[in-house]
Amino acid sequence: MKEFELKYGCNPNQKPSKIYMHDGSELPIEILNGRPGYINFLDAFNSWQLVKELKEALGMPAVTSFKHVSPTSAAVGLPLSDKLKKACFVDDIAELDASPLACAYARARGTDRMCSFGDWVALSDVCDVTTARLIAREVSDGVIAPGYEPEALEILKKKRKGGYNVVKIDPDFVPAEQERKQVYGITFEQGRNNFKINRELLGNIVTENKDLPESAVRDLIISLITLKYTQSNSVCYAVDGQAIGVGAGQQSRIHCTRLAGGKADTWFLRQHDKVLALPFREGLSRPDRDNVIDGYINRNEEDVCADGIWQQYFSEQPEPLTDEEIRAYLDTVDNVALGSDAFFPFSDNIERAYRSGVKYVAEPGGSIRDDAVIDCCNKYGMTCAFTGMRLFHH
Repeated sequence: MKEFELKYGCNPNQKPSKIYMHDGSELPIEILNGRPGYINFLDAFNSWQLVKELKEALGMPAVTSFKHVSPTSAAVGLPLSDKLKKACFVDDIAELDASPLACAYARARGTDRMCSFGDWVALSDVCDVTTARLIAREVSDGVIAPGYEPEALEILKKKRKGGYNVVKIDPDFVPAEQERKQVYGITFEQGRNNFKINRELLGNIVTENKDLPESAVRDLIISLITLKYTQSNSVCYAVDGQAIGVGAGQQSRIHCTRLAGGKADTWFLRQHDKVLALPFREGLSRPDRDNVIDGYINRNEEDVCADGIWQQYFSEQPEPLTDEEIRAYLDTVDNVALGSDAFFPFSDNIERAYRSGVKYVAEPGGSIRDDAVIDCCNKYGMTCAFTGMRLFHH
């Protein structure tokens, strides 16, 4: 297939639309089911790069959940604790631990479940049956992977009344060194960002604390590779083999840090005993439970515990999660890794990161206020590495 005609571009009025290879060669994909759209393919190709790179860097199956050309999370295939399984709504899958790919999916899809609603999924490895069953029960637009087990493919083909988008990509495809895009009829050209993110990138530790265990190396690599495919400015918190908070596309870096930190806090608090014990009404859908949990933790648009409201969601009125309980729980969090796609211009980012358990930091360095950032890391005993490499993505 040399080109594929799309229904429309980013919006329904943007026609005609298609994807094709600039040099006239065959597209490196097969569409096994559905009819992906313009934004679907933007998500698919960006997300595939992320998981392919994670797999190459860490040697583990990797999964990411994408929305609007940025990851909500990315994860590698580590087993989940019982609490995390329950928080991610996968505690009913007895065979989960036997599939590292399914574990990676459960982590990635379960991190920021509100933002992952209607996502695009990328799998680094051939999709197995357990992973397909997990995908099948979530609200999602499509998946890209290097292959699918026959039974897994049949499961996915039944999703969305047979219209679920399933794309197979050639894992050996290597894109051209130069990439192009047009804005306002003007063509931009640049070399592809082929910079490799690995252990050596974290060698320049600038803080008094030089301790960087392998678990922190893994999490910083996950954070930085996630940032490489996140719309800038961006900041990413990671722990235990997964990105737990992504702040994307903000004009101010402190806003990135706050946004990502808030998501990380919510991820931690989903595992609080009070949240895990919420008495949901029988039959309440998974997306509704996600919205209620977020409202319970963050007290957003409505007080889900209030009289006249709780009856919509719960079989009995739950006790609220208090500010004191939230702070006490988050104060137990530690060993979180934080990556930034460009330097921190002020130490306020470190102050905010500390409140979410950050102990390890990786950023390019190069700010006139680097000393203030380093001093703040030293104040909290953090380990900070200057990578010297900016990771902007637009």
